[in-house]
Amino acid sequence: MSFSSRAESDGMRGNAAKHADNQRVRERRMAEQQAAEYGLQEARQMLQEAFAPWVLDLGLSIEALELDPPAGSPPDWQPGATLRMAFSERLCRSGGVICGQALMALADTAMVFAVCAGYRGFRPMTTVDQTTHFLKAVASTDVIADARLVRLGRTMSFGRVTLLGASDRKPVAMVSSAFAML
Repeated sequence: MSFSSRAESDGMRGNAAKHADNQRVRERRMAEQQAAEYGLQEARQMLQEAFAPWVLDLGLSIEALELDPPAGSPPDWQPGATLRMAFSERLCRSGGVICGQALMALADTAMVFAVCAGYRGFRPMTTVDQTTHFLKAVASTDVIADARLVRLGRTMSFGRVTLLGASDRKPVAMVSSAFAML
């Protein structure tokens, strides 16, 4: 490679590096603006506008987003979200027990909002793994999903969700999830 070719190549790399730096600055500014604007109202709007109609048919509501640690929180506090799935006979299998598919969809949706809480706004993502352990049947009550981040990453994020019967606050399932950040 001649000196002039190498210089041109280095110049192109320099331009690419400058472009990448400018892109990072734009993304950081956008993230800062988004962080200042993201809250419960934006999350509720996202639930209505960004999810498939059948997910909305589950009767989900976002009760809380935790973006910052509350006063006196333990050192291992994690951002998260709390969602509620309203009880409906349409979600039940025989015997009046809420079906596992509805519980898993609740957990998956709750984890999306926990990741958004960690990022302080929406980032495109997709579930790549979800493991659900059913602890006991739940019937005739709403279900609460307490979703928490375990690790928030640039390319992957991990979390856990505890599903609780709303009437007795006893765990009905525990879920671990992994999301690829797109």
